[in-house]
Amino acid sequence: MPSSDQHAAAPARTTVGIIGAGPAGLLLARLLHNAGIDCVVLESRDRAYIEQRQRAGILEQGTVDVLRAAGVGERMDREGLPHDGIELRYDRRSHRIDFPSLADGRRVLVYAQSEVVKDLVPRQLADGPPLLFDAEVVEVAGVDPGSDASHARIHYRRPGPRGPGREESRPTAGLSCDYVIGCDGSHGVSRAAVPAALRTTYERAYPYSWLAVTAQAPPVYRELIYAHSTRGFALASMRSAEVSRLYLQVPNGTDPVDWPDARVWDELDARLAIDADPGRRLGRGPITAKSVLSMRSWVMEPMRYGRLLLAGDAAHIVPPAGAKGLNLAVADVVELSRALVQRHVTGSTERLDAYSATCLRRVWRAEHFSYTMTELLHTAPAQTPFQTRLQLSQLDRIAHSRHAAAELAENYTGLPIAPPSPYAS
Repeated sequence: MPSSDQHAAAPARTTVGIIGAGPAGLLLARLLHNAGIDCVVLESRDRAYIEQRQRAGILEQGTVDVLRAAGVGERMDREGLPHDGIELRYDRRSHRIDFPSLADGRRVLVYAQSEVVKDLVPRQLADGPPLLFDAEVVEVAGVDPGSDASHARIHYRRPGPRGPGREESRPTAGLSCDYVIGCDGSHGVSRAAVPAALRTTYERAYPYSWLAVTAQAPPVYRELIYAHSTRGFALASMRSAEVSRLYLQVPNGTDPVDWPDARVWDELDARLAIDADPGRRLGRGPITAKSVLSMRSWVMEPMRYGRLLLAGDAAHIVPPAGAKGLNLAVADVVELSRALVQRHVTGSTERLDAYSATCLRRVWRAEHFSYTMTELLHTAPAQTPFQTRLQLSQLDRIAHSRHAAAELAENYTGLPIAPPSPYAS
């Protein structure tokens, strides 16, 4: 049976309607709550699903600072794993990139997206605005900038009462709001409310995927390892001091069933091998999850259509090699919170009007970095020896040029994020 928070009542009217209870939607709700702006969060899944969903695990310095300022950083600071660098492996050699010395003291934190959600949900349910689970949004109306409607409207369905001998019903409800914020990801309904003729999409699909593995095995290496190999890319990461998160480049269309555990471990050892430490192997343990992640770069412009504003994966997707997805979403909602608070306090829509252009400058910077990291480290199916030598030449430049290493470190640790609105309490 669902818990009582699954079926909390919703008001018929609010200032901001947020679609999606991932990190972006939940953080925006927290920032608006702290600033005294009412909102409602609608999530199509149940609480257990969103708290277990595995996604990103690297938080930039700016993201860490925002979560602390929002009042949800206590467990993150206690359990997160600070990292001061990454290791690049190529041509059976290794080179460490030291972030603080190259990026003005900035570092990153290993703390899974699911943990961020677990920190935000209880705060939202305890003292924040309504968070409605199992609320399937079916339509967003009244957002057209040319509309004479005084408000936007979100139509959604929730489970109705059950009775003996009858199936569960899902009656439709409506939520009126001044603004609708689409934080419902790449498969959500929000962006469909933007007419096709008024949106432009840019996309790059990559000719390979990642086999993602979670294992009950302590990480052998203290920092992330990004490995270029003639066998394909590999990444050794972690979720905690006891759990490893590991990735292998695989062909598109790969079935995880074709990768039994022993094959996964053997291939990781082969791709991570270096001449300076040829006998070192990953600590093996039970593999608890295995999936294949497709890879693409995707941006939709603009990120605003009248009363509808998009954030995070609803507006842009990055391949995971740059560790930018969650961090871009945080930057989006911080800018959104500042714009909405400005409008609430002063009546000015200046920041709201500039929202799309402001965010897209950062988005395209992150897209470029993620694309560059992806192309640099992966071996394409039809890759020529010439292209491989170009990759190795660039990796060697990063290893021997402080300027090139600093460029990587500054992008990886992230562009600065403005603090939450100065009007917030």
